[in-house]
Amino acid sequence: MSSRSLSLKKISLLSSRIVSGNIQWGYRRPGGDRNIVSNALVGRCLTRGFASVKRVSRASSPHADLLSYVRASLDILEGPSHHWLNRDFETKQLFKDKGTYVVLVGDLLNGTSDPSCFFEKLKLLQQRSPGVCFMGIHFSDQARTTDDRAALAELIVKEYLTFPVLLSEKDFPKSSGEEVRYLVFRDFKNPLIYQDKDMDIAIVAKALESLSQDTEKSKSVKLFTNTWSKLADAIKEPHFSSFLQDLFLYFPGCISADEAGDCLFLSDSNHHRIIISNYSGEILDSIGCFPGFEDGEFESAKMLRPAATLYDEEEDCLYIVDSENHAIRRANIKTRVLETVYPKVIKKSGGLWSWMMEKMGLGEGEDTTVEADAKSEESDAPSLMFPWHILKRDDDSLLVINKSFSKLWIINLASGEIEEVVEGFQGIMKIYGELIREKLSVLKHLPSTWLQQQTKAITSCKEQPSATLLSSFSKFGDDIVMTDIAGQRVLKLNRGSGACSSIQFSNIGILGLPYWLSIPLERVFNLANGVQEAHISHTHQLRLLPGKVSIQLKIKIPQRTELVEPVQESCIWRQARGSITEVSNAGSAAEPSEKVGVSQQWYDELDNLAKEIVNPELAEQEEEEQEEDVSEIESEVDGRIHIDCSVNTSPGTSELIVYVALYLRLAKNEETEGASQEELARRIADVLKPARNMTTMDEDLFVKVLLKSKREVRDIVFLKPMHVRIRFDTMDHPKADNSRDIILTDSSAQIDVTL
Repeated sequence: MSSRSLSLKKISLLSSRIVSGNIQWGYRRPGGDRNIVSNALVGRCLTRGFASVKRVSRASSPHADLLSYVRASLDILEGPSHHWLNRDFETKQLFKDKGTYVVLVGDLLNGTSDPSCFFEKLKLLQQRSPGVCFMGIHFSDQARTTDDRAALAELIVKEYLTFPVLLSEKDFPKSSGEEVRYLVFRDFKNPLIYQDKDMDIAIVAKALESLSQDTEKSKSVKLFTNTWSKLADAIKEPHFSSFLQDLFLYFPGCISADEAGDCLFLSDSNHHRIIISNYSGEILDSIGCFPGFEDGEFESAKMLRPAATLYDEEEDCLYIVDSENHAIRRANIKTRVLETVYPKVIKKSGGLWSWMMEKMGLGEGEDTTVEADAKSEESDAPSLMFPWHILKRDDDSLLVINKSFSKLWIINLASGEIEEVVEGFQGIMKIYGELIREKLSVLKHLPSTWLQQQTKAITSCKEQPSATLLSSFSKFGDDIVMTDIAGQRVLKLNRGSGACSSIQFSNIGILGLPYWLSIPLERVFNLANGVQEAHISHTHQLRLLPGKVSIQLKIKIPQRTELVEPVQESCIWRQARGSITEVSNAGSAAEPSEKVGVSQQWYDELDNLAKEIVNPELAEQEEEEQEEDVSEIESEVDGRIHIDCSVNTSPGTSELIVYVALYLRLAKNEETEGASQEELARRIADVLKPARNMTTMDEDLFVKVLLKSKREVRDIVFLKPMHVRIRFDTMDHPKADNSRDIILTDSSAQIDVTL
């Protein structure tokens, strides 16, 4: 089992071990019961007399009417009294008449309780039960439907909800209201109703197990539970990807700084990466390539919604709160390697074959042990649950706090174990209030109205709302650097003058091609199970003779937009399929003045290696110079972007796939100068409109969310993906006069692409 595969296994165990607010951690004994929720655990929950157990009841007629209403709306995006949000209508695998459902019902926006609490419980159940369908139902009325749709969209992004939400205008007196209820049912019959906001997850998990035990799991569910991977490589994400995901920053949740090293560490949370830049905004590096759970080099490591970061100057490392993985990670800045601090991960075996099987989702899952010191499945050892903030004590231990400030964990760095758990806001502030208030004291320099907007954008800590922003800012000299989650940007505020400005990021190309555009080996296996390929911008057909083909793509970007910076080679991905070989970069190096044989090339490489051993500093300097030499794609006088591709063709059919990530913004000219902010926002929506899949975020909703940020729309940087497919029909080789030799023909082609 890989480190990534470990994520779901750990999360599965977490979701079943919450007993009266604590998570129980352990492992399944060999030959033991395979059920995540053991009979012993559930029996212990029942004997402790939770309030949620007493308030479970069978549905009455109004609830039956609600189920019929939901069932009738499953295949209809919008009806007279309902509207679906956060739903992908091209994938109906999780929406069927027969199956097990968990539905969160009530006023999800204006309730008396903190929404983070019941959403976290529902997400734990969702992570534990990939074969169960989850959804939320929010009751509204016609007068506030439009506002509620925008508020629900913000809530989905803020809480990282991957299940659909049904906005209903129909009144169900026994179901609507401020109190939130959980409905658990199978085949839309006889639901169990959990009315208490302090519902115990272990009891619900037991109910789900009981409802599902007689149902044969589908092939896809067997697939994912065998590999311990999440759906479709299989990290489910909110289905707003066609708009919000294409913004340069997508919920920049937290930030920290290394003032001595002139570095900022920005958590681009919903893009699952950490962006490292200097104070001027030049991007130096990034951590994380894909949503998941995997240690390794920065380019291959995976996280799931990273939150707070903490830089340790002595160790030159960055501690990262991996929120949705319930883990703490450590990034070595010098070696560029990410590892897991908590929970402890021990690799038992490895090898090339194991790696290949894991990447294809066929791993046996027997090569990784988590928490080797866990005593048993019934252990009462506490575990992290959706951590968000992080601080460091003087005694070499970490203080980890959740978003709502209801729980604090103390993690010993030497042992990688949780030493103590402090519950409740008052308990946390009683012990560590001085440390927390000292950091929050910087916020007095910020306008109160702006602080209120930022606090609402994250979540609410009712006892002290400003505590929510604990990890959203950092001191840097005389300035305060702070994330603007509502505006999807980073601001710097001078404490003396009060001047405020937005950091303009540069060298964006170093981030490479975004994960939702590329299709590496590990995603190809899951394409048939819900992962959508990028929208195809252009297709072209070529019929040529065999040989080398030089292709030039001439890309015209959308009107009234401009490139933020020249396109770098790292933002281009080419793939050859069939009877062609892609050689675009092979000819970039200068050709030698004389031809040499393979043996001589081998001896030359040995000579170069000997030089590196004798003078390693010179070799390192040459390597750094090569790294700094970043090739850029220049725009020509016709205003188009020219991208060169070269392939060697053989007889047969083949295809060349080209992905390009173009970072754009609206052009600042007379045409956009006189336009209103709403018109400019609609222009961005129009550019991003060719969605990669059908989602339930329409243009009007996106514009409303964008305008609520109250920032200059022309400064918003967004990604316009380009996806070109060139199909080759290569004829047979022409024969030479002697009828033995073959003739290779050099060809060229220019292809115009308009976005």
